Amino acid sequence: MRKKHWTVTPWFLIFASAMLIMALASYNYNRVLCYIELGISVVSFAVVFIFSLRFHNYIVTTVRNAANRIRGVDSEYLERYKCPVAVVGEKNDIVWCNSKFSKNMCGGRSPEGETISRYLSGFEIKDVADRESFDVAVNGKEYTVFCVSVGKGVICHFVEDTFYKETAREFKDSRPCVAIVTFDNAEDFLNENDETYTEITLTVAAYLQKWAAEYNALFKKVSDNRYMIIFRNSDVEKLISLKFPILKQIHSIKVNHHGATVSAGICKDAKTLKDSEANARKALEMALGRGGDQIAVLTDNSYEFFGGTAAAPEKVSKVRMRVIANAISRAVADSDKVFIMGHRFSDLDCVGSAIGLQCIMEKSFSRYSRIVIDKDTSMAKNLISFTEEKLGGDIFITPDEAIRELTQRTLLIIVDTHIKNSLESITLYERCKRVIVIDHHRKAVNFIDNALVFCHEPSASSASEMCSEIISCLDDKPIGYVQADALLAGIMLDTKSFVIKTGARTFEAAAYLRKKGANTLTVKEMFSDSIDTYKEKVDIVCRAQIYRGCAVSTAESAADDVRLASAQAADELLTLKDVNASFVIFEEDGTVNVSARSYGRVNVQIIMEKLGGGGHQTMAAAQLENTTKELAYQRLTKVIDEVFDDVSNT
Repeated sequence: MRKKHWTVTPWFLIFASAMLIMALASYNYNRVLCYIELGISVVSFAVVFIFSLRFHNYIVTTVRNAANRIRGVDSEYLERYKCPVAVVGEKNDIVWCNSKFSKNMCGGRSPEGETISRYLSGFEIKDVADRESFDVAVNGKEYTVFCVSVGKGVICHFVEDTFYKETAREFKDSRPCVAIVTFDNAEDFLNENDETYTEITLTVAAYLQKWAAEYNALFKKVSDNRYMIIFRNSDVEKLISLKFPILKQIHSIKVNHHGATVSAGICKDAKTLKDSEANARKALEMALGRGGDQIAVLTDNSYEFFGGTAAAPEKVSKVRMRVIANAISRAVADSDKVFIMGHRFSDLDCVGSAIGLQCIMEKSFSRYSRIVIDKDTSMAKNLISFTEEKLGGDIFITPDEAIRELTQRTLLIIVDTHIKNSLESITLYERCKRVIVIDHHRKAVNFIDNALVFCHEPSASSASEMCSEIISCLDDKPIGYVQADALLAGIMLDTKSFVIKTGARTFEAAAYLRKKGANTLTVKEMFSDSIDTYKEKVDIVCRAQIYRGCAVSTAESAADDVRLASAQAADELLTLKDVNASFVIFEEDGTVNVSARSYGRVNVQIIMEKLGGGGHQTMAAAQLENTTKELAYQRLTKVIDEVFDDVSNT
């Protein structure tokens, strides 16, 4: 029974009474009509009586079941409860309640016959019955509700705890959240005169101080171009909803077309202030590892990122690379074998950097060294064939062979990736106790965190550029034209032949390799493809559609070279007019993949991260499980909308 019974019964009584009066009034005029009306009145009264009797029995049965389940007591016991109690029937209607429920929840009126859902904040009784507890809000007060099944009904106990919940919220909102902020591209303004540089740094500090003052936060300068701000937790929540407008405000500080950028790490919900400060530094390291110009918020080991639209500034100093080269030398000296491994579906940058390092490890350090690779899935088959022809094929081994040769002192050097799940062999990494990482991609959350040396430079154009600099700081006499060609091929791949992410150090690395015998014509031949791959690439380009300045295409074929063709098609689509980014969706071995490219105006890394992938600002990818290319297309366009709308709103 529902509230409908209580509203319909009075109308039946009024109707029956009216018919009875009309029957009595028509007795002297038309006895037949009188008897008809009298019969209808009797039937109406009978219907009301039967329904009322059934409803009464329904209430009695439900309440009796409830009382019997509570240690054999009756409804008088429920009435004496100090908290609101309601008995709900099998049709989700209130069949009985105590006076506390009527007074506190219904303003003194009787709620019998009403649906219980209106008092459960949208919860359905079937979903919460016998649950441990849940929270609701009724008439401005908050309750913790306990529902117990009793036969065909449910007893609902409402424990009012508004004060305690408000206190808990106030405590959480007022908890301190430490933010560590750094002026991350201050070096870009060092070439200006001292007066201009000082003015820029003071302006950035003033913007940050004003930002802190808006939220009544503590502001303190901890070192040159680094600041600490302590916000309230509720203020951080508000900043997250606003997407941290301070990033755009800092961008307005410009000198000679150079715009200032800041990065920040913020920790939420830490147990102590010391933990909050330590985790804020960790979050700042993550933000800088992703290229800077962004804010990383760390909450319970989960990151949220905001900003990251500016290109990472190039680091001019080579001191860091010399320090890393010395650290690598010490690690190699303590090892008996050196394996070099990259990511799955290795490309020219991955293989090229590995070939250069393998030569140094074996000839300069006299260590057994091999490159761990799956030749069948590699996209650098031309480079592998060239190297095997010139040097022999024994420098390449499979992951299984490497695992069999593994020792306690084996050193594993990982190049062109820092993500565990992207490795050519996760098993080899897990069994190897000594690891070095060399990568240029923007830092991801699930990075390798047990490396002896973690050489991560998001401002570098490629892993081959980084390896060239490291090799130049070591004994590089063994490097010949084969290794130089391999390293130059890697640089040319990731820079699109010196078009994107190309800085002074990129050209210096290329010049160094040229002195070592690199031949640009030989390198160019490594980019050649078969006629079938070329046709597949052209077909993908022809199917592209423009969506919000992005070229999006889908590869219909599932040929063996679809991955290579899709990557090349994504590069080719960038040459179209008014295209700022390109995305190619293809399927391989039952998994849908997305290959993304840009010239830097659009950060494709952010878009791919929202799809579960990652990469670099100008080159990224994602793998989508248990989906189709059509659904992947819809998800991609939705994410493009989200990212573009966020950028326009901040």
